[in-house]
Amino acid sequence: MNHPTEQVAIAILAQNNHYLMQLRDNFPHIAHPGCWGLFGGHLEVDESPEVALEREILEEIGYQVPSFNKFGVYSNTKVLHHVFYVPLLVDLEKLILNEGWDMGLLTADHIRAGVCYSPIAGEVRPIGDIHHEIMMDFINK
Repeated sequence: MNHPTEQVAIAILAQNNHYLMQLRDNFPHIAHPGCWGLFGGHLEVDESPEVALEREILEEIGYQVPSFNKFGVYSNTKVLHHVFYVPLLVDLEKLILNEGWDMGLLTADHIRAGVCYSPIAGEVRPIGDIHHEIMMDFINK
């Protein structure tokens, strides 16, 4: 059996039953190009998932994580995903998108449908597979 060699820490950023997601860049060399996904990223050498979570969220949207709880761990053949619930306590306008094509607050209906419109892309874009699975588990809990 193959075990994942990469590890990532990702955040379910929640505010009033809406979930902040990133529309990933539409570059073919990245995972889930042009799809909605959760913010976060790869763990650096000897970095804990918790430290990686705080670092990645600060780098990607300029948000200082106030608190977090582990939601779960998801694995596929390539990546081990450490998933955390993080309350989003600021307005979207206070965040600075430093990575990705767009960001938006998606509703549970968007999550269930597996798609959401992006004004920047000018079209409806899908939610990446693993991100959709995680979010469906979260909203159904």
